[in-house]
Amino acid sequence: MPDGLTYHELQGPALEPWLDQLGQLRIAVFREYPYLYDGSLEYERDYLRTYSGAPDSLVVLVTNTSGEVVGATTCIPLKNEGPEFQEPFLKHGFHVDEVCYFGESILLPELRGQGVGKEFFRRREAHAARLGSRWTSFCAVDRDPADPRRPEGYRPLDSFWQAQGYAKRPGMQATFVWKEIGEEAESPKTLTFWLKKWTR
Repeated sequence: MPDGLTYHELQGPALEPWLDQLGQLRIAVFREYPYLYDGSLEYERDYLRTYSGAPDSLVVLVTNTSGEVVGATTCIPLKNEGPEFQEPFLKHGFHVDEVCYFGESILLPELRGQGVGKEFFRRREAHAARLGSRWTSFCAVDRDPADPRRPEGYRPLDSFWQAQGYAKRPGMQATFVWKEIGEEAESPKTLTFWLKKWTR
């Protein structure tokens, strides 16, 4: 893994002092394809307080030698998430108190492909084990492979996620709303869930 990085594991209110730095990183990374997110810090603060308000959440921040946040990953018991996250699971017969939901994994481009993503999964899965979760899950935005905005050389993360033991569930989808670059207003986007089952 890259030298000079420090990992900080934060739970609940311990996240509060980091909200703005984490929000700014989310805005920068999710502006890239495939999310194309045109975000605001005000929205980010509100979104991230779901995590700071949940004592069993986990946010792992990565800082560089200057103390700047250059990466982050999040997870939270699904029972602490909103109904739009829970509904696909309830529809397919899952119990929300048995699922640990993995939010984002974000990292500056120059640090990618060096093992940090695997470390993010390791730390989140260890937290899910402490919670006794039977399932871990995340979702990813659906984009047409022929989308003209897709950068040359872009590689989806499907093979990486499969290597971590996750399976895509095409029938489990949710709709979320955000404003894309170039849009006048927010619009709905479809995301598909990936799941991994654990024997506890």
